[in-house]
This record gives sequence, C-alpha cells and structure tokens, in this order.
Amino acid sequence: MLKKLLILSSVLLASMVSSTVLAMGDAEAGKQKSATCAACHGAQGISAIPMNPNLAGQVPGYISAQLSDYKAGIRKNAIMQGQAAILSQEDMDDLDAYYAGLPAKVSSVLSEEDVAMAAIGEKIYRGGYAERGISACMSCHGPSGHGIPKNYPRVSAQHKEYLEQQLLAYKKGERMGYNDIMYDIAFGLTELQIKQLSAYMAGLK
Repeated sequence: MLKKLLILSSVLLASMVSSTVLAMGDAEAGKQKSATCAACHGAQGISAIPMNPNLAGQVPGYISAQLSDYKAGIRKNAIMQGQAAILSQEDMDDLDAYYAGLPAKVSSVLSEEDVAMAAIGEKIYRGGYAERGISACMSCHGPSGHGIPKNYPRVSAQHKEYLEQQLLAYKKGERMGYNDIMYDIAFGLTELQIKQLSAYMAGLK
C-alpha cells in the first residue's frame, strides 16, 4: 500500500510540472526521418493497422524511451528491434518530438458490443478495482487519457486492439521496460475486463 501511495504521489507531482516538459528533439528533423515509420504507423502517426499503435500526440519523451528499450532488447518485437537498432539517440529524440507535435485522432470504430463494454471499462478507468487493490487508471494517465510525460503514455485515441494486446502482454509478463505498477494492474484484471477497459480508452479524445 505504501508503495502505491508513493507512486501516486509522484504521479501527482509530475502532473503539476508536465505542462513544462517538452520533447528535446528537433520535430522538423524527425519528420524527415519518419518515412520508414509511416509504413506501419501512418503518414500522420495514425496507423491503419489496429495492432500497430497510433503515435500522433503521444506524450513527449515516451516514444524515445520505448525506442531505447527496443534497441537495448528490453522490449521485444522483431520489427521494432530491427528499426531501433540503426537509430541514434538523436534520431529517437527527433522522432519523439515530431510525433508528440502531431494531433491525436480517435481511430477505433466501436461496435454496439464495444460501447456496452466501454461503459463497464469506464468504471475501472475512473474508479479502479477495489477487490484487487487496483487504482484508477486516470491516476496516471489522466481523466481524458492524455498521459503525463514521459512515463505515463497517452492511452486515448489509441486502437482498442493495440491497447488490449499490450495489457495482455503485461498480464502475461511478456512486456518489459515499464514500472511495476502496470504488471500489478494487468495481472489483477481478467481478460474480459481488459477488453472492457481497452474499449473505453480507445474512445477517449
């Protein structure tokens, strides 16, 4: 409990200064370097493939940190590890700055079933899941899912399929390179709850 309180306290402190946190790279240079990224993530950072994440509007610093984890082999994905292997830290920072400056856009089309699941997912996102000691998702990702630079990513305007995939990866211990709280949260959720939560986050603007 003390650990969770300390984490939440640090998140609140981060939220107070997040407006002053800016990407350190060169956005224009990042645009020139983004051609390869566009094949999977879209020309404007909005992916046409639901299992590939949208990058537009991501919090400053997050994309650079994830690319570093791919390059170091901490986060696993054959394609992304290959792409990150040839990037310098400057390249990563430039790409980060470019995508952070693009407008996010809701891209998931929710079915009636998704909307029904999202209504349940909202309760978890905003109120947590007390039975498992899970804090509200908005404590770290914000009421609108916009995230807090650089450790708490934007989850709004993201593909529900990608969100579900990543939460399941945390639950199964397959995704590394993030803080412990995500493992605890995902492990405590059922696969159905993960679907419900993903449907809700995908619809946030």
